[in-house]
Amino acid sequence: MGKRALITGASGQIGAAIAKRLAHDGHHVVLHAHSRLDRVQDLQAEVTRNGGTAETIQFDVADESAARRAVEDLLRVGPIQVLISAAGTYSDAPLAGMSVAQWRSVIDVSLHGFYNVCQPLLLPMIGTRWGRVIAISSVSGLIGNRGQANYAAAKSGLHGAVKSLSLEVASRGITANAVAPGIIESDMTEAGFDVETVCRLVPARRKGRPEEVAALVSFLASDEAAYISGQVISVNGGMC
Repeated sequence: MGKRALITGASGQIGAAIAKRLAHDGHHVVLHAHSRLDRVQDLQAEVTRNGGTAETIQFDVADESAARRAVEDLLRVGPIQVLISAAGTYSDAPLAGMSVAQWRSVIDVSLHGFYNVCQPLLLPMIGTRWGRVIAISSVSGLIGNRGQANYAAAKSGLHGAVKSLSLEVASRGITANAVAPGIIESDMTEAGFDVETVCRLVPARRKGRPEEVAALVSFLASDEAAYISGQVISVNGGMC
């Protein structure tokens, strides 16, 4: 029997691919969006058509009070045992010209948003003695990227968070890992990475597919991955 799995940022291509894969695995998926509710509603309909079960939820992960209220509503039904923290945003600029708003907005969503959603889920998850926490990071958090000091800082922060969390919950049957995609087919990479750039940066000479990220997440969320925790695993075609 599958677990209840919350996927934040399920309106994006990677989050949606993860949601579909986890639903295929038998999990009941809770599909989160902030501004693009229509996308997760369409995704819910697709999951249902394919024999899975899903529901949608809308809130701003960067808003601590709103996130806690939403999570507590979910917990009234029972614990969430799989958390995929895929919500993120970007606002690129060289650090010398980056505004305070650009710096804070990206970190608020990717890093503070992880805390806001994950923290209230942990004690109920611990009570079940089984859980999976998977943060979707980025290759930028491993090697940096020009114009993305804010994004790289947020993603690097996730690495430290899951490594520390993994130590705290390992004895309770819970794992915590980060998955760091490289250049993946998505709205975010469409404009910034043409074929020539991808071939120069990626040894595999192509963009990855969201489904390739989802396959790794599926494994990490399974019973088979019970001894893998505190890791940052890249899906990047050999970039690093």
